[in-house]
Amino acid sequence: MNMVYKFLTVLPAMLFFIMPASMAQNPKINASIDSMHIFIGNQTLMHVEIAAGKEMPVTLPAISDTIVTGVEVLDMSAIDTVDIGNDRMMLKYDYRITSFDSAVYLLPSLMVIQGPDTAYSEELALKVSTLPVDTESKQFYDIKDIVKPKFVLWDYIMMPLLIWFAVLIVAFIGLLVYRIIKKKPLPFLTKEEPILPPHVKAFGKLDEIRSQKLWQQGKMKLYHSEITDTLRKYIEERFNIGAMEMTSGEILNGMSDVDEAKMSIDKLKPILSIADFVKFAKYSPLPEENEMSLNNAYLFVEDTKIVETEIQGKTD
Repeated sequence: MNMVYKFLTVLPAMLFFIMPASMAQNPKINASIDSMHIFIGNQTLMHVEIAAGKEMPVTLPAISDTIVTGVEVLDMSAIDTVDIGNDRMMLKYDYRITSFDSAVYLLPSLMVIQGPDTAYSEELALKVSTLPVDTESKQFYDIKDIVKPKFVLWDYIMMPLLIWFAVLIVAFIGLLVYRIIKKKPLPFLTKEEPILPPHVKAFGKLDEIRSQKLWQQGKMKLYHSEITDTLRKYIEERFNIGAMEMTSGEILNGMSDVDEAKMSIDKLKPILSIADFVKFAKYSPLPEENEMSLNNAYLFVEDTKIVETEIQGKTD
């Protein structure tokens, strides 16, 4: 009984020292807006603050041209990084937003990823109103009468030329339809370009990126963007997933449901994380990290490519 009492007495103190150490590294994100009510065409700032540990790359929220349908993003400010102690940092930046449709918009939560941890901000509301129209003191006028156009000789000269041009277009279309019906393709349509498999195109682009030596020239952002764009196009063609329009987190979630790619997500995840950190937090990777991203891209494509089996027949 005395042992149980001592354990219960010491337990709160143990939790006090253990829990902060484990929770301190979890990322946190907060979003706020300067004005929750604007008129059509006016602008306001949405502030984003992210607290995260320094030991791992941070995948920031990916917002392109719109936050939600009807609310447009005009620009994004530079990211301000502040050391807040305890091996943590604070990332601060703003989005300048506007809208041209009157409505009440619910701005969705923003997501930040660091390692295995994911954090979300609270949803925000934005009301956009139209400008009031004074119909009592302002005088409105009817539409003007039809005005007869002036005589322009050039118009009468160009008219026959346009008619003959239209006749030639119709004749060409008729010829094209006739040859298609008769299965006689036009000469310039007979040559067909071979369709390359997705992995062949991806390997070719990765070889081009390696030969350009972009990160050796200090072009970190372009280097990692080229790698991720190549993988996004490959994923889109190979797995029929709209990766070009997805955030890094959405791509990883989508790939986790694909059986052929589950074993290779560990190669894709660091590539996307480092690229996002370089793009949004101005992170400068080590040479080993730059090489690792390209090598992992090769491995990911190699592991997930379509294996075509060729059956060779015997000639008699």
